[in-house]
Amino acid sequence: MAKVNIQELLDNGVHFGHLTRKWNPNMAPYIYTERNGVHIIDLYKTAAKIEETSEALNKIANSGRKILFVATKKQAKDIVAEKAKAINMPYITERWPGGMLTNFVTIRKAVKKMALIDRMKIDGSFDALSKREKLQINRQREKLEKNLGSISDMTRLPGALFIVDIKKEHIAVAEAQKLNIPIFAMVDTNSDPRQVDYVIPANDDASKSIDKVLSFVTDAVAEGLSDRKADKEKVKETKEVAAPETEEVAPKAEETKEDAPKKKEVKAKAPKAKAVKVKETKVEETKVEETKVEETKVEETKVEETKVEKTKVEEIKAEDTDTPAEEKK
Repeated sequence: MAKVNIQELLDNGVHFGHLTRKWNPNMAPYIYTERNGVHIIDLYKTAAKIEETSEALNKIANSGRKILFVATKKQAKDIVAEKAKAINMPYITERWPGGMLTNFVTIRKAVKKMALIDRMKIDGSFDALSKREKLQINRQREKLEKNLGSISDMTRLPGALFIVDIKKEHIAVAEAQKLNIPIFAMVDTNSDPRQVDYVIPANDDASKSIDKVLSFVTDAVAEGLSDRKADKEKVKETKEVAAPETEEVAPKAEETKEDAPKKKEVKAKAPKAKAVKVKETKVEETKVEETKVEETKVEETKVEETKVEKTKVEEIKAEDTDTPAEEKK
């Protein structure tokens, strides 16, 4: 947010108050001096209050809530409408409709009626009406557009009100106070600042003064909106970065879902497999091992047989040896 230059405020006549005989004693802290029967506002306090107000409005705009600008006096009408349109905020520059805030549901019905007339013109049902009915509907549409056209996008109560001249807009101040909606306002020396949450002591009669103060305020709101937009873009970028990773994981998840019934079937068959696997099979394996031991015993018997064969060979040798002895005899 840009810092407020006191020289700019001075050049635009922000320091001029009302006549001393019309002053409100509660504005005494913001009055610097008196000159030619006119109170002079302390611009250093005005600059501090503008910065404080700008910071608060910046936060409200950043949160996504609407700020309703209200100014029905001639000097401020066009300026407020232009500044509010630039930042896409609702505004009231014609007569303040009674119950605008406290009876907001009824106001919304009137706005919907305006949208219904527009829809009739698009559908072609409007052409089927008589000339008199068309004329009546067009007049009604113009009246609604004049009074409520600027708040057609405001679907809920505003987050704050910015008012120029709270003395003239006392109905708006009363409704906002009833609903605990924060009030930001340009307050002149003839008004009571206690009715306002954020006071900007300034000249609210000169168009130059209103233009200069509103320029600081709307710049702060625009900055808050741009910050909000930047935050949304960052969130989108993070989601887009995370999206490919989830897409890679997705087929695996699908595979697992496809395999899920198979796993269930396996689980269903599992108890049957357990029934087949009986401990007796293990016993049969041990029997096989015993048979191996028996085979080793058989090998031992074979060794004995070899011994027997050796004895036979010895006997044969003995017989051989005996024959020559007999022959000698």
